[in-house]
Amino acid sequence: MKSFLSLILFGFLSTAIFSQATTTQVRVSGTVTDATGMPLPGVNVLVKGTNRGTSTDFDGLFTIDVTSGNLLQFSYLGFVTKEVSVTNATNLSITLDEDASTLDEVVVVGYGTQKKKEITGAVSVVSSETIEDQNPVRVEQALQGRVAGVNISSNSGSPGSASTISIRGISTNGDNRPLILVDGAVIEDLSVINPNDIESINVLKDATAGIYGVRAANGVILITTKGGRKNTNLRVDVDSYVGLQETTRKLPVLNATEYGAIINEAYVAGNQAPPFPNLASLGQGTNWQNEVFRQALLSDVNATVYGGGEKSTYSVGAGYLDQDGIVGGGAVNFNRLTARGSYNLDILENLKLSTTAIYTNSNRKTLSENALGSVLFNAVNMAPTFNVRDANGDFTIADNLGFEVINPLAQIANTFNTNEVDKITGTVGLSYNFWDHFTAESRYQFNYSEVRGRSFLPENLNFGFGKVFNNTGVNQYFVNDSFFRDYTFDNFLTYKNTFADDHNLTVLLGMSVFKTSGEFYNFTGRDVPGNTFAEAGLDGAAVVIDARDINGPAEFDQRLLSYFTRVQYNYKERYLLSAVLRRDGSSNFGPENKFGYFPSASIGWVISDEPFYGTSDVLNFFKMRASYGILGNDRIGAFGYISTLNAEGTYVFDNELVNGVAAGQLSNPEIKWERQKTFDVGFDSRLFNNKIDLTVDYFKRRTDDLLLIPQVSGILGVYAPGAGAPIVNAGSVENSGFEFSISYDENISDDASFNLSYNFTTLKNEVIAVGNESGFIPGGSFGFGQEAPARMEAGFPIGYFYGLQTNGIFQSQAEVDAHATQTDATLGDLRFVDQNGDGLIDGNDRVNIGDPIPDVTMGLNLGFKYKNFDFTAYAFASIGNDIVRSYDRNQNLTNKTNYVLNRWTGPGSTNTYPRVTIGPNSNLLFSDFYVEDGSYLRLQNVQLGYSLGNDVLDQLGIRKLRFYLAVTNAFTLSEYNGYDPSASSGAPIGGGIDQGFYPVPRTYTAGMNFKF
Repeated sequence: MKSFLSLILFGFLSTAIFSQATTTQVRVSGTVTDATGMPLPGVNVLVKGTNRGTSTDFDGLFTIDVTSGNLLQFSYLGFVTKEVSVTNATNLSITLDEDASTLDEVVVVGYGTQKKKEITGAVSVVSSETIEDQNPVRVEQALQGRVAGVNISSNSGSPGSASTISIRGISTNGDNRPLILVDGAVIEDLSVINPNDIESINVLKDATAGIYGVRAANGVILITTKGGRKNTNLRVDVDSYVGLQETTRKLPVLNATEYGAIINEAYVAGNQAPPFPNLASLGQGTNWQNEVFRQALLSDVNATVYGGGEKSTYSVGAGYLDQDGIVGGGAVNFNRLTARGSYNLDILENLKLSTTAIYTNSNRKTLSENALGSVLFNAVNMAPTFNVRDANGDFTIADNLGFEVINPLAQIANTFNTNEVDKITGTVGLSYNFWDHFTAESRYQFNYSEVRGRSFLPENLNFGFGKVFNNTGVNQYFVNDSFFRDYTFDNFLTYKNTFADDHNLTVLLGMSVFKTSGEFYNFTGRDVPGNTFAEAGLDGAAVVIDARDINGPAEFDQRLLSYFTRVQYNYKERYLLSAVLRRDGSSNFGPENKFGYFPSASIGWVISDEPFYGTSDVLNFFKMRASYGILGNDRIGAFGYISTLNAEGTYVFDNELVNGVAAGQLSNPEIKWERQKTFDVGFDSRLFNNKIDLTVDYFKRRTDDLLLIPQVSGILGVYAPGAGAPIVNAGSVENSGFEFSISYDENISDDASFNLSYNFTTLKNEVIAVGNESGFIPGGSFGFGQEAPARMEAGFPIGYFYGLQTNGIFQSQAEVDAHATQTDATLGDLRFVDQNGDGLIDGNDRVNIGDPIPDVTMGLNLGFKYKNFDFTAYAFASIGNDIVRSYDRNQNLTNKTNYVLNRWTGPGSTNTYPRVTIGPNSNLLFSDFYVEDGSYLRLQNVQLGYSLGNDVLDQLGIRKLRFYLAVTNAFTLSEYNGYDPSASSGAPIGGGIDQGFYPVPRTYTAGMNFKF
């Protein structure tokens, strides 16, 4: 037997020696990096089919002796394994791509991390690569269309304007904002965050957000900023781009000749003499939108320095953004300077320190927008027969156009206001591991910000007779300063252990203290020195009025004290359980209702790990999960349960009037927690060798005991200066729907790959109850003297539009006579539906005529790479939402959009657009004539990039150099006739009323990513 074995061994050795003699030995060296050019230490480099190999050092370098023709296999946790054939090349540059589908991916969750495979809640992740592909000005723009269940509506397209974020619908008439944490610190305004500083964004959408307690009722957005890496030499990343912005649309208004003809017709119909007897002399006139819209510049530059040693990491970054507005050019501007730093240190092997700091300085100049008398409102309604300036070179006075419509160029030239924000955010944390399985952590997070607003109103400002913007008195200077500070102090203990190799247990026990406070100062200086914004100031003013002398101190102080525990258990990572109990105490409620208990739980089952499942090339992974919990909400003003002296009062002492303070908002000592019951069931799956990732969820959220302000009688004094109705618990709102997300990744060849993802969310919003005497809460405004056009009412979506329904236009007198009594109705007028059948058209015939909440939202994302080229594009769609068209002033001589050219001119001419007249009519009453379908499809971003190859980079001594061209808001498909169907004021009631929304601009950018 020994001889036989020796013979076999001799044969193998002979073959090996012969092979060595006939092949070439090669010593191969190289560098392994990730897609960003960051070196990867510890990458396994293995000669395929053997056990010979090595690993990369701290700089990603390796050296190995191989035989020509061997395959080298590069593998690293979290990255796709790559194989490279060895020829005669002795220097290799290997780039590993992250394995987006790996189940070992670690995801940030509340007070810790968890493997993606083990997550039992509805959690979505947005990576830094996704953000880099888009180059958003604000963080919110990176979420639109990327995350199912998250809807972003632009409050405005003006520079620096905020967006409204809603996660799985609108759950309250109050504050619907999600909780936003940046490296664990609470952030209320995302404008202070530079998107280029973000490493990842995680969105918690279901009951698992309950670990964060009261502030998490509307979901949680966890932002992690970029940090250094251990054992990495100094690295520098520079990202910069410049852009040109323009409006995507101008409303088709009448030119001067068309305008004169329509106005003449309206006057004749009202039995008045036509004001423009010579139409031929009018010509095209002034297009006021061309006068106010500009092409505007945008620029952004960011630099980050980072690295680390064996026990520490560091990262320091700075960025500057400058953006002009497409309305008014440089008169509207936003600039932001950000500086960020982080430092982590292993003080001891089991004691770690982490610190972060972010400083932001932003300055914003704005013009009036989305309101009666705003710049775009005036540009649409200003008569085209007026010139910009008169014969003397002064701005034209807009007489006879109503008291709100003024020359928009004069308005821009005489608007002076700035808003500056200085904010610093910091975190300090200590983590101590002991007894093998225990970790104690303490984190202190703080925010401090100063907001300084300045505005100036020149003297003798005259826009025309009776205009509401006139200032016939002295010049005035306004100072509005606000100071905000908050801190959060978290302490928690984590126990993590595995029993019998299969039972994995993690227990968290903690407490959190939160305090936020603020002070407000408002001064008015009258007859200030100088007559320009640059010269103006309170010093030397003839009179200075301090609002605190009238209304008393303006400040707030709110606090939270919370205790929480969470148990996470899994068996073989197959059966998953997570349970949370949180006790929150809020200073916003009285002693009897201060504390609330909020439990939640979630379960999961990885069916694909079951022995009976076996293996499948089709369905590689399948996990079912469900969650249920109760979350609290206390987002109301402070001290609502007691009476405070913060209103204006006037008293008589010795027969003289003396200004003082009085009780403000009426108190309600019984107010308590708003409670949200949220349910989610869904599954996660991977198919076809993990190339397809599919996630489906059904959710249902019901919010009870809504904290809202009801309508009350004026005899209670609620309309006095500074006074108000009390806060009460009244009403319920329910949101339900489906979320569907699917993505596909494919490496076509060594040179080409592509990815495709699609998601959609359905949403049904319904008000279950409104607990006040009237049964509804009104909101919004339309026209003058009309009741609020939007409502919150049981049985309808929150904020639905409430008005008259039309069914055509009166075509004959017989129709008018046969119809219910309609004030001033005649041929060519809108015909309203008599809903209650009482033979009279009045306010009792109003019904639901529109819903501002979309039924479905969708996102489609495409990426493609070929050699050194990369291409990305993504689109977003909103379907089923309605918008109220309210940007037409409808005065006798104001301009109109050219839809009026399709007006009723006689029997049978049209059944859509009513006649024009200055005579009495009911066509201006709020009805579905003014409600339009706001559905739209928008190509949000298209980007084409080119990266220099590794050979060139090695010669230049840099890690990455990429150039790109991009178009943001490339085009929008919509039937809506206004500027922008994506805009909204963000108000739960009345948010979808368009009084001249500032459109989101189309932006062309050219940029560079440089890493060395």
